Amino acid sequence: MHKLTKIKTRNYTVVNGDCLDYLGQIPDNSIDLILTDPPYNIAQYSTGNINLPGRSALNNDLAEWDLIPIDPFDLLPDFKRIIKPDGNIFVFTSYNLIGKWHEAFDSEFDTFQFFIWHKTNPAPKIFKNGFLNSCEMIACMWNKGHKWNFSDQRNMHNFFESPICMKPERLSAPKHPSQKPVRLLEHIVSIASGRIPKIDDCRMVAIVFFCNACIVAV
Repeated sequence: MHKLTKIKTRNYTVVNGDCLDYLGQIPDNSIDLILTDPPYNIAQYSTGNINLPGRSALNNDLAEWDLIPIDPFDLLPDFKRIIKPDGNIFVFTSYNLIGKWHEAFDSEFDTFQFFIWHKTNPAPKIFKNGFLNSCEMIACMWNKGHKWNFSDQRNMHNFFESPICMKPERLSAPKHPSQKPVRLLEHIVSIASGRIPKIDDCRMVAIVFFCNACIVAV
């Protein structure tokens, strides 16, 4: 069990610890939005780093935490318990797990849809032997009467384009292989929490990140 620490300000509280332990402490029906980025379990398919001519190798090895199997059925009870009746759930996932999230959550919510993040600067394929890994899927769940905060029709597309994290936003110590850009997170929080314009101006939103065993509850 990881040590639980909290950082409190006037507007939010950051909780750092093992999210699977802390989920049980979150009150019932208290969360507007669950935005989570659990491991994709794709490390098992890695063939190692990719050597590129004239430059350093492309890191293709994920952290050991990605080897720990994720079962969406294990998360379903707590997610249903803490989400408000008009709340939304957004889960970053991959091709190998989208079906499992659908199997676990589709029958438990009125709507199960997917959202695509298109990366405008994905890692290159020098040898042109397959598609670029330029899209990531996000499973989305909600019930009737859920809240949205769309400003216009453009915001209603289940598609968002942005670059992957680059400096100075990109973490370097420690490096994180699947860091998501703030611009993408702000977009999801702003449309799916019902009233929140920016991540640093939130109230009663859970943003849960499984990687590195941390949870942020705002």
